[in-house]
Amino acid sequence: MASDEHDERDFFGELPLPPIKRTTAPEKPHYLGHRDRQRERFSATGGDTLPDYELLELLLFRLIPRSDTKPVAKALLARFGTLAEVLGAPTNLLQEVKGIGPSVALDLKIIAASARRMARGEISGREVLSSWPQLLDYCRAAMAFEAREHFRILFLDKKNVLIADEVQQSGTVDHTPVYPREVIKRALELSATALILVHNHPSGDPTPSRADIDMTKTIMDTAKPLGISVHDHIIIGKKGIASMKGLLLI
Repeated sequence: MASDEHDERDFFGELPLPPIKRTTAPEKPHYLGHRDRQRERFSATGGDTLPDYELLELLLFRLIPRSDTKPVAKALLARFGTLAEVLGAPTNLLQEVKGIGPSVALDLKIIAASARRMARGEISGREVLSSWPQLLDYCRAAMAFEAREHFRILFLDKKNVLIADEVQQSGTVDHTPVYPREVIKRALELSATALILVHNHPSGDPTPSRADIDMTKTIMDTAKPLGISVHDHIIIGKKGIASMKGLLLI
């Protein structure tokens, strides 16, 4: 009787073992290796050697962490032209590019604002006329890619050090109303002794118009009796920068 009976140990011992399921680690997205290589290139050579789309990719790595950002970077540049124009584009237009939502568009504008602040730091507290290239870089970063005209005034003290930088008026795509009395009033409030006028041409062509020249001369004539000089009127466009003084227009 004992030999014919099997306990549960024999029973389970004779059952075949279930197959062992081997799990494989999921493959890493292809773009992760690309990101590592891009970072290594930047670390080794710096950003100056990278084309716009690769530098834009590096920015987008942090803003869009779980997607391939190369197509997004190329789409942005195809739409706007250059990295500077991408950063200067309005948020509503940035969001028209596939892959760019409100958060990423806002982050790009924060980066643009940081770049402008950095450029402004190059001229703050310095004698502006001796830092002219830095001044032009700042004005271009601040205004070249605006969709509307803005009239900006740089107020200087008697040593030509920047006191204040203010956008006095904003207008349409091709016109900004400027009131010479308001310009001089603000200069007197700040105790400024010199001005640099700046405005942008959204069309891209920085060539001064007849109205630009006449308005500048009116401001100069109003300022001169009060001991306030107008050093220059700079016009910023996507295609370049024009200095009225350099063109012998004032």
